[in-house]
Amino acid sequence: MRDPQKALDWVTTNVKCHLPATKITAIAVGNEVLTFNDTSLSGCLLPAMQSIHTALVTLNLDKQVCVTTAHSLGVLETSYPPSSGAFRQDLSSCVAQILSFLVKTGSPFLINAYPFFAYKGSPKQVSLDYVLFQANPGTVDPATNLHYDNMLFAQIDAVYSALSALGYKKLPVQISETGWPSKGDEDEVGASPENAKKYNANLIKLIAQKKGTPLRPNSDLNIYVFALFNENLKPGPTSERNYGLFKPDGTPAYSLGLSTNIGNTTSNSGATPAKNNTGFIMPAPPTSSNGYLSISSATVSS
Repeated sequence: MRDPQKALDWVTTNVKCHLPATKITAIAVGNEVLTFNDTSLSGCLLPAMQSIHTALVTLNLDKQVCVTTAHSLGVLETSYPPSSGAFRQDLSSCVAQILSFLVKTGSPFLINAYPFFAYKGSPKQVSLDYVLFQANPGTVDPATNLHYDNMLFAQIDAVYSALSALGYKKLPVQISETGWPSKGDEDEVGASPENAKKYNANLIKLIAQKKGTPLRPNSDLNIYVFALFNENLKPGPTSERNYGLFKPDGTPAYSLGLSTNIGNTTSNSGATPAKNNTGFIMPAPPTSSNGYLSISSATVSS
């Protein structure tokens, strides 16, 4: 997307024509690109972001739609304790340029944070209650004396610390992905419907309290749950296909209080969207593309 005309064509076709009927606030260019360890790909990331932003400026959309990119926690060299958070030295130059772009364009820093991976890697050392937002003694950061009773907030504050270390203390952080699988392989400890329900239900309750992290108690948390639908066409471990709140046919993967009552409205796919008990309209299950609940994309086949 280095070609300005191609960027302009893309934004015109995929963004402009959907406004204002669809509320589009941000464009994420790529996902976890820097941790692919592909220098040719990572070298194209910022130019692509710049081209998309330029196209938005040309179309007078830059005030309502920003441009950013999502990172994995793998961009951090250290993340524990949270106060020691720092970016990988081999990525520091690339990260610094992206951060400068985000500040100039008023865009947030996106991070994908999954406590599940930490628990899966060290189930004997990591408390399951700590990663599932359950009652637990928690941990104390020796440098700040801040108390953490869940891993997600510790991970978020590690990102804040890494940003502060590079001089970007005021850059807003949003969690572009977090979630818990309802099923996994034998070595994927903790992947179960019970734990997935606890993680997402407790996360929703925590966010409803409208309080920030220990390091940034007054910062608004914008967290996206991954994912709306199980991705039954996705390769990799079993867990990768089972992060959804719903199965591809629209039935719940587990009960989370989002009951579905089929309405009379038909979506573009020909399927019927559902309305849960909070009044939120659940999109119909896609046949092979994206599914969101303030959520991340899914590849499914019904």
